[in-house]
Amino acid sequence: MKKQILLFTLLFISTAIVSQQQHIQAFKSGEWLRYKMSYSGFLRAGTAILEVEETALNGKKVFHTKGSGWTSGMIKWFFKVDDLYESYFDKNEVSPYLFKRKINEGGYKKHTITTFNKKSNHAYVQDFIKQKDTTISVLNVQDMLSAFYYLRNQDVKDMKKGDEIAIDIFMDEQIYPFKLRFLGKQVLDSKFGDINTLVFRPLVQSGRIFKAQESVTIWITDDANKIPIKMSASLSVGSLRAELEAYKGLANNFK
Repeated sequence: MKKQILLFTLLFISTAIVSQQQHIQAFKSGEWLRYKMSYSGFLRAGTAILEVEETALNGKKVFHTKGSGWTSGMIKWFFKVDDLYESYFDKNEVSPYLFKRKINEGGYKKHTITTFNKKSNHAYVQDFIKQKDTTISVLNVQDMLSAFYYLRNQDVKDMKKGDEIAIDIFMDEQIYPFKLRFLGKQVLDSKFGDINTLVFRPLVQSGRIFKAQESVTIWITDDANKIPIKMSASLSVGSLRAELEAYKGLANNFK
């Protein structure tokens, strides 16, 4: 496995569904989600947690979200991961103001803070490892965590099989166009029982981590919460699976 495995898990959680509706319904302050990650179908690789709370930033009420991930069990002895991501975004538009990333993945470390200036359409990136600051022009972008909440909150009832949706994600001083293809609906057998889901396939870059451009599949709950409940990915070596393990503080009933 490469250092980007847990990073991609957060990406998969962040990239689900998109439309034009802008009223928060899918989540609320106090929501907490925990994911179990498995390598090659049986070996527990780690854990990822996502949580959101209402707070204040520069005198404005915002949502503060945290995404943390770490390896465990046997995997931890070969490849230790300890990641923390934080995003502060507008409650109504779900547009990011501040994004923090502090990771240690097998000795690869990154510590950055990105401030989004919506008036000038710039992102100001402070890199504490490289000890340099960078300003980049951006327009209508999401960070890795704000994207998760922005996309979950959208209406997808009119999507048809084969439809593709897109969003721009800002990460590592770059803008990454991300496409997602709707595969249809499926009843998924999970630890919570049979769950009605929407199935998506993100188009990812092949070669370094994944076997092919279309090697990842995501299952989203087909309800008002739109929770990513499962992800399966074929890696260059082995496979990775992430499954919802526990939750609390949901905004809507989990059917």
